[in-house]
Amino acid sequence: MPSALFKKASLSNAASGQCVLSISVISPEHGRRRAAIGALSECHNGPIREFISYPPNLDDVARTLNRDYDVVILDLDSDQEYALNLVRSICVGARATVMVFSAKTDRAMLLNAMRAGAREYLTLPIDSNLLGEALKRVSALRPPPENYSKPDGSLLVFLNSKGGAGATTVATNFAVALARDSSKRTLLIDLNLPLGDVAINLGIKAEHSIANALDHANRLDRSLLNGMLVKHGSGLWVLAAPTELTATHFSDWAIDKLVELARLEFDAVVVDAGAKLYMESTRLFDLSAVIYLVTQVGIAPLRNANRVIQKLSTPGSPRVEIVLNRFDARRQEIAEEYVVKALTRPAEWKIPDNPDAVRRMQHNGVPLIDEDSDIARAIRQMSAAVSGRTVAPVKKKNFGFFR
Repeated sequence: MPSALFKKASLSNAASGQCVLSISVISPEHGRRRAAIGALSECHNGPIREFISYPPNLDDVARTLNRDYDVVILDLDSDQEYALNLVRSICVGARATVMVFSAKTDRAMLLNAMRAGAREYLTLPIDSNLLGEALKRVSALRPPPENYSKPDGSLLVFLNSKGGAGATTVATNFAVALARDSSKRTLLIDLNLPLGDVAINLGIKAEHSIANALDHANRLDRSLLNGMLVKHGSGLWVLAAPTELTATHFSDWAIDKLVELARLEFDAVVVDAGAKLYMESTRLFDLSAVIYLVTQVGIAPLRNANRVIQKLSTPGSPRVEIVLNRFDARRQEIAEEYVVKALTRPAEWKIPDNPDAVRRMQHNGVPLIDEDSDIARAIRQMSAAVSGRTVAPVKKKNFGFFR
């Protein structure tokens, strides 16, 4: 995008300790663009950059705008549909605040802009006093600058090859181990709609759910997200599934907004995605993600796992790690060589079959990794690989009549 104007921040703002906002103004129409910049010049002394056209690539440029600017002021009138798509793309990153302006006082347009994520709707001619007040609100709500220097958190997505393969059990205990045994601030998102079991497995009750977050994605920010979370005793933060039947499909944009914001807030974001391969167009399947494909030894789950692996073996796909769940080498009816052939490679992880431990977890709401068991050790090894730790072998108790 060509630029035509730069302004340097004045020393008066810096000297007073006031946060200096960097602002970009985007409009293909010269008159409207100059009007917006003119209003800014009366209430803002910080850097301003002027863009004389809409960006040709929404995602890439939206990320750049999010990284480089605190506020993006966007003209709606030149191409309303494209402008609203740009608003959505910028708001997914959840850093920059988007304001829009128009010569029209159209209620429908205002609602569409707010739903897309815009925080302010300005009408031409722009009142510099109102604009100044809006900028003050933005400055007051911005998090400390050090938060922006934090790299995006790890995205760790658990996917079932077939319903009931056990992704929820593995993901829940993996997340607890990661939160407890490492220094990573960890969030577990239960996306296994319509009724996920993460909260049951952890014995927690949540006032809000992921449905609330996705339903209000247009205004989702750090404060709203944190208010929807519940903290487990292990230190793990949880965005639970709803306790009642709800919609199972949400827009890709809403999911992207949630994932991007979560990665900005947390060092590790664990997602129980159930069997939702149809979400492959979302950022759950971003190149930087790790997909843990949970399957079992059986004709149907192995066949489905093969299909998923083939689908995620194309360039630009995330890394896939195969998890053989409920694995018991002594009782497998399919020889291991055929399992490897179906999966196209050996599984990275094997979780032993321990139905009694799983039942105790579900009945008592206590993570199974709290026990001294083979399944607990296997899951701890998975989480340790993420944080670069090693899991010390658990000492076996000596037999005796006395404690």
